[in-house]
Amino acid sequence: MDQQKIEWQWPNPHLKEITVKSEHTDRLGHTNNVRYLEWLEGIAWSHIEALGCGWDVKEALGKAMAIVRTEIDYLSASYEGDVLLLGTWITSSDMKLQSTRHFQLAYRSNGKTILKAKMSFACISLKTGRPSKMPEEFVVAHEKGLRESSRG
Repeated sequence: MDQQKIEWQWPNPHLKEITVKSEHTDRLGHTNNVRYLEWLEGIAWSHIEALGCGWDVKEALGKAMAIVRTEIDYLSASYEGDVLLLGTWITSSDMKLQSTRHFQLAYRSNGKTILKAKMSFACISLKTGRPSKMPEEFVVAHEKGLRESSRG
């Protein structure tokens, strides 16, 4: 299945292909929900790095975007051997403190969505862990991400 045939929630997803391995499954034989969380966090990092705001930038500025809330809707199960496509988008930001990112996970073979998720982030100081205003580099990366998710 071509990723363009998947009905993505937003245009131009940042994508990662995932093959479910036996170590990803739980006692029920399907993908453990802890793995989904790992995959969501991993693609969020991959995407923000692609937008020019990787860990090196965050460390140099002493700030980071911390997850403050995660919502996941499990629509179907996945199993060992399944090939999945995970997409993500930055969907909102106040360009000061907060941003929101959405995710969609689908079977590569038939395009069926198996998971939708949303994460809320807040900019924090790495030194104090307290909320902190987004530096210009974060704003630029978020603006680019928002432009990509709104192009049709």
